[in-house]
Amino acid sequence: MANEVTVPLLPCASIDDIVGFYEVLGFRTTYRQRKPNPYAAMQREDLHLHFFELAGFDPQQSYGSCLVLTSDIEGLHRAFAAGMRAAYGKVLVSGTPRMTRPRPRKNADGVSGFTVIDPGGNWIRVVNQAAAPEPTPTGRLAKALANAVVQADSRGEIEQAARILDSALARTQAGDDPVARVEVLVYRAELAMVLHDPDTATDMLARVEHVVLGPDESERAATTLQNATELAAALRSDL
Repeated sequence: MANEVTVPLLPCASIDDIVGFYEVLGFRTTYRQRKPNPYAAMQREDLHLHFFELAGFDPQQSYGSCLVLTSDIEGLHRAFAAGMRAAYGKVLVSGTPRMTRPRPRKNADGVSGFTVIDPGGNWIRVVNQAAAPEPTPTGRLAKALANAVVQADSRGEIEQAARILDSALARTQAGDDPVARVEVLVYRAELAMVLHDPDTATDMLARVEHVVLGPDESERAATTLQNATELAAALRSDL
């Protein structure tokens, strides 16, 4: 048989919180009930996610997860980010819920992905199904960044990822790519925000401003620099 469809059923502590969050991301509720058990079905175009409420459920202990394969990962991330900005005034990068940014994943042949961690603690892992594998990162900082992304964005080991980047930033080498340094600093700032460490986040973003970039390097770093601007705005709004 063909044309089968699989729909994940994911746990949560509050159906109300789940529905409100996914509506921010552009989903609509296609079904909802309170009895005999709280349940909701959410849909955004061809993306279907269903949720069930568990009494006493702790989102921080959730193992709920699913993959979303898309041919337009940047477009989907932009849409989710726009919804967050409209609802919350910023893209949520810390706490629960939150969203990471599209980055190549070393443990997925370099294919880009990002993750939404919803109010139920479920990891919705969005992967670019149309992309060809990326070349293996070269250079000391690029390799450290790739390893940190695996730890934090894929495994949720935020502190381990921070240690990897701190070790890389602790020593400067003449051949370091300045764009890679900017990427490491901005990602380290994002991790600091997840760890509720605004002082480190502020320091990392300040260090970005002292990295000298040529015209070509500035173009390569443009998206990362925009991310830095958004992180700085999010920091100010949290103070």
